[in-house]
Amino acid sequence: MRALYRPISRTIQTSGITIQRCLYSTHHHHHHHHHPHPHSSKADFKMSYSLHHPHSNYKHGSEKHEPIIFMHGLFGSKMNNRGISKMFVKELGRSIFALDLRNHGESPHITPHTYTAMAEDVEHFIKDHKLENPTLIGHSMGAKVAMAVALRSPDLIQDIIAVDNAPVNAQLGRQFGQYLQAMSRIEATPIVNTKEADEILAAYEPSLPIRQFLFTNLLKPTKSDDRFRWRIPIKILGNALDEMAAFPFTPGEKVFTKPALFVRGTTSKYVADETIPLIGEFFPRFQLKDVEAGHWLISENPEEFKNVCLEFFRREKEE
Repeated sequence: MRALYRPISRTIQTSGITIQRCLYSTHHHHHHHHHPHPHSSKADFKMSYSLHHPHSNYKHGSEKHEPIIFMHGLFGSKMNNRGISKMFVKELGRSIFALDLRNHGESPHITPHTYTAMAEDVEHFIKDHKLENPTLIGHSMGAKVAMAVALRSPDLIQDIIAVDNAPVNAQLGRQFGQYLQAMSRIEATPIVNTKEADEILAAYEPSLPIRQFLFTNLLKPTKSDDRFRWRIPIKILGNALDEMAAFPFTPGEKVFTKPALFVRGTTSKYVADETIPLIGEFFPRFQLKDVEAGHWLISENPEEFKNVCLEFFRREKEE
């Protein structure tokens, strides 16, 4: 069943809407694998990332000027947003750092898994890499990380784009807990191939593109370890689900007075209309845009997502 792992671009019919999804292979280039043990020291905590830069005017150092920092959602990684990153690089001439947040992708497994800790990680990343005036773009969990950085350290960044999440305590979709159950079951079952893993997961998640997205986290057996196992620490993430539904600030506590774009999927429930006044209390200069899509709107409708972001960036330049 190698097919699960190749980059798959397929068009899916969902109730008459055609969605182009691109799912990326788990084969990395130029990144070494390391599976650190959970630890909590800041000093040797290195975040894994990919850098996309405009080739035309690329001089070493220019990637630090007004870059975009892209942050994935729960169970995602820096591989998720490659397609959209390449589009932005081409359209904007800005470089993009796609991060692996802690406990995701190739970044270290480390507790606690909280928005405050993840915001600190990103702040350290900006300082360590001497990035000037970055824009933060985050999806889902990554959106709340972007909001937390903006409220904690407004001077470090120029603006944020929060994709399908709001600065509120709100139930996570039930599916995330179910994915973790399925992942534990897969890890506990002596499966022989990815097809068997997919059969277990299909009982929890009928959508093939979402299953393929989750399987970017599955490590195949190696010579030293003959089991299928997960790249991400499912125990740490399982314990953090309530934390991921929360938000570490209450209105009135802090405010981000620079521009903020909130993008939501028309068929997603994550940014309910009643949260809009709350967004305004934290982010008085926010704009809200709807994109025809569900929660995974960047992969479901990259074209419309790209357009609302470009409009936001261009508007600022004119201000």
